[in-house]
Amino acid sequence: MYLCVYKKLSLKLKPNIQQKISIKNRRASFDYSFIEKYTAGIVLVGTEIKAIREGKASLVDSFCYFRNGEIFIKNLNISIYTEGNLYNHEPTRERKLLLNKQELNKLQKKMMDKGLTIIPTLLFTSDNGYAKVEIAVCKGKKMFDKRDDLKTKDLNREMDRKFK
Repeated sequence: MYLCVYKKLSLKLKPNIQQKISIKNRRASFDYSFIEKYTAGIVLVGTEIKAIREGKASLVDSFCYFRNGEIFIKNLNISIYTEGNLYNHEPTRERKLLLNKQELNKLQKKMMDKGLTIIPTLLFTSDNGYAKVEIAVCKGKKMFDKRDDLKTKDLNREMDRKFK
């Protein structure tokens, strides 16, 4: 008589796919001072969300703009999904952001001011698995502002070392 024992199979993800994704735009905090931040949804196709879950996205040189009362993100680079065939997406296409009407109106009024721009600072996945983008209304820094920021960062680092 043979005794068979079956193990319960657990669903495993591919080794390169992560549960929580957080892709930052580090250059933005160096070049811009943030005034206000918003969290927006993003309209994606199937292979784009799969590539984001693999961590293959870049926010460098991306920016947001208004067209016909809607906000779009430009130059957000989401690499081509390796296992997608003819249904793959264009890596740097324009993508629509999802905000409510009050937030859109507030952002449009802020964009009327001279020297302000909207920059994506963070691309992440929510608890439900949706891709979200954190955008910030920014003002560009001058060279002396950047030097002051570096100086204060160095001073804070030295103070932390002394008091530890």
